[in-house]
Amino acid sequence: MTVLVTGGAGYIGSHAVPALLEAGRDVLVLDDLSTGRREAVPQGVEFVHGDVGDEGLVQVVLEGGRSIDAVMHFAAFIEVEESVREPIKYYSNNVEKSLALIRACLRAGIESFVFSSSAAVYGFQEHSPVTEQTRASPTNPYGMSKLMTEWMLRDAAAANESFNYIILRYFNVAGADPLQRAGASAPDATHLIRVACQAALGIRDGIDVYGNDYPTRDGTCVRDFIHVSDIASAHVAALDHLLRGSESMVLNCGYGSGYSVKEVLDTVDRVAGVRLKRRDAPRRPGDVAELVADATLIRERLNWRPRHQDLDTIIGSALAWERRLAANAPPMP
Repeated sequence: MTVLVTGGAGYIGSHAVPALLEAGRDVLVLDDLSTGRREAVPQGVEFVHGDVGDEGLVQVVLEGGRSIDAVMHFAAFIEVEESVREPIKYYSNNVEKSLALIRACLRAGIESFVFSSSAAVYGFQEHSPVTEQTRASPTNPYGMSKLMTEWMLRDAAAANESFNYIILRYFNVAGADPLQRAGASAPDATHLIRVACQAALGIRDGIDVYGNDYPTRDGTCVRDFIHVSDIASAHVAALDHLLRGSESMVLNCGYGSGYSVKEVLDTVDRVAGVRLKRRDAPRRPGDVAELVADATLIRERLNWRPRHQDLDTIIGSALAWERRLAANAPPMP
């Protein structure tokens, strides 16, 4: 059993790869290193430096010397605010290149496909938590690009009875590998917990709070934060389920509880032993007030049990990773 992991040198992919190895799977990573790091791929794992949208290359990888049995697709741009500014960039990378990958998989006879989607497909919702049956209505091009790829997978599976998929709609992924083998390493961090940890270490001069007048318990946005290692284990469980002959399905990947921005920052203060400098800033385009998962289905269908369901644990691992990155950073000129 060999699994092709696209984007396996990126943040979430670099956690999924060791989880697959520990589950006894062989792995081949395809990554263009536009946001990933070559050193994030474990030693001994075959690596192909290339673009997932290069259909010819993907065809060679899938039909080459190694027998690829399944695909996990992580390669995507993920910044909501950037997607609003540069929508064509997101449709080109997240939709067009996913189409090329799916087409190559169908030609190669791949039967199992696990897709990294997002809760951003839900958009503004009046009720929370949201279930997989909640109507998808993205409010930004990032969410729409994920939903469009979901549609492509649905239609491809309907037309090819041997092709099955599991779509995992992530909520807010954060933290780092408990053994510090991997973590978020992109140079321009935008996600709340990582930015807050950098502020706690003095790498940033405080943190902006984007909007304090949302209809939530303290006026700031509420999100369902999930540890990246639990996301990785969900992918392994999804793959195992497909290989047992499961039908295609869409599953929320979260904990079912949310924290506000202020609550997250208060936790960083406590875990790091500092007081973050906070600045009020205007709302960001595309942000929704509250987004929390109903995670019942993934627990029932995959028998998935998270191991890191604690905000202190998430923040502690993220803080340790940021310390490690700072300690290994080259000196300033």
